[in-house]
Amino acid sequence: MPTNFKVPIFDVKNLSYEINGVNILSNISLEIFNAQYIAIIGPNGGGKTTLVRMLLGLDKASSGEIRIFGKKLKDFKDWYKIGYVPQRASHVDANFPGTVLDIVSMGRTSQKGFFAKTTEEDKEAVDSAMQKMDIVDLKNKMIGTLSGGQRQRVVCARALASKPEVLILDEPNTGVDAISQNRFYSLLKELNKVQKITIVFITHDVGVIADDIARLFTVNQKLTTCNNPKQALSCKEMSELYGIDAHLLHNHKHGH
Repeated sequence: MPTNFKVPIFDVKNLSYEINGVNILSNISLEIFNAQYIAIIGPNGGGKTTLVRMLLGLDKASSGEIRIFGKKLKDFKDWYKIGYVPQRASHVDANFPGTVLDIVSMGRTSQKGFFAKTTEEDKEAVDSAMQKMDIVDLKNKMIGTLSGGQRQRVVCARALASKPEVLILDEPNTGVDAISQNRFYSLLKELNKVQKITIVFITHDVGVIADDIARLFTVNQKLTTCNNPKQALSCKEMSELYGIDAHLLHNHKHGH
């Protein structure tokens, strides 16, 4: 059952991160609730990926607090509730000896471990994840033979195999052609609207922000929240964020 929508999935307060005396993120506060479609944007080096890694417990904050599903980060154990697609996850060695089915099945190990026996529930979860990403017809194909767009959907299905309540995608469209991107956006929209999965989409490219994204976090050392992405950001604000002339594509239709 979905988590109570009144309790934030992620509740971040006064988060800062520095390394070797350099401030990467400063005083970040945000909330992400169940069934929201969130985009996190900002320039390269602005701290987007660092923020995500801290949310996942991969990097430790210099100060501040993170709660996940109401629990302090150090006490949170139900990581299967969070599906994660890291940067360049679809860049697979062409000689990797695994089928699509093998790769997606790996998504069940977050709950069971590598050596646990495969159950009917596991098979159903893997099949459901492949159906959601429209890759059932590819299940016996070797992962290294697929196109970039197909591999993108495979790694997303792997993340979905644990039946997460949240799906975090860190610049998943790197190296993927525009047609595949459009198809991928449609699948993400369905996951959010039909399956009620919270989507957190990280990108440095303003042009890929879809019309169906309801909330926007802009990150460049500090964070700004926009509850109306189509209207709240002026070109002046975007230029300040990126340090260059920039434009928000108000009528963007998932194309370039």
